[in-house]
Amino acid sequence: MDSNEYYNQYASIYFENTVNLDVTHLIEPFTSYLEEGASVLDLGCGSGRDSLTFLNMGYDVTALDGSEEMCSLASIHTDLDVLHMQYEDLDFEEVFDGIWACASLVHLEKEELPEVLKKISKALNPGGIFYMSVHKGDFEGLINQRYFAEYSKKELKKIMEKFPEFEIKDLWTTDDVRGKSDQQQWLNLLIQKKN
Repeated sequence: MDSNEYYNQYASIYFENTVNLDVTHLIEPFTSYLEEGASVLDLGCGSGRDSLTFLNMGYDVTALDGSEEMCSLASIHTDLDVLHMQYEDLDFEEVFDGIWACASLVHLEKEELPEVLKKISKALNPGGIFYMSVHKGDFEGLINQRYFAEYSKKELKKIMEKFPEFEIKDLWTTDDVRGKSDQQQWLNLLIQKKN
């Protein structure tokens, strides 16, 4: 079972566990770079929680997810036509002022990340802002039938050096908002595409 099959099978449980989580502390740094009515891609929208927040803030939102079942639930939650698409199939050219990938790129194998970052760069307008969060650590493999790749700050910086058009605006660590006892830490990366 791959990660998308997992989310298809457990979509309603995942939706209930994540739809009401408060990630305002992550959204605010991202939106501080966006102008009123900016176009935002929610890449791996899951429940649609953040898409709805962006819509309520007045942004023009495109939401997509790799799991068909999550797309259906997110569509009901946001009233958006959520695109069912794998990240490696992204094919937009300078369309978005902001791209938001909260806890979604964790399921890419490490060798796949640079190719997806190329597509993200292509999809971003010059001056656009990109947010991503990944697990902090050194593990790579399956956990509960889902693939996860963990990173260090040094590792993320090294990957981003391959993209001269990207400028790292911030790289910080946060605790998991679900407040579990086996606290998973997250690396949050805010990147601006140079003009």
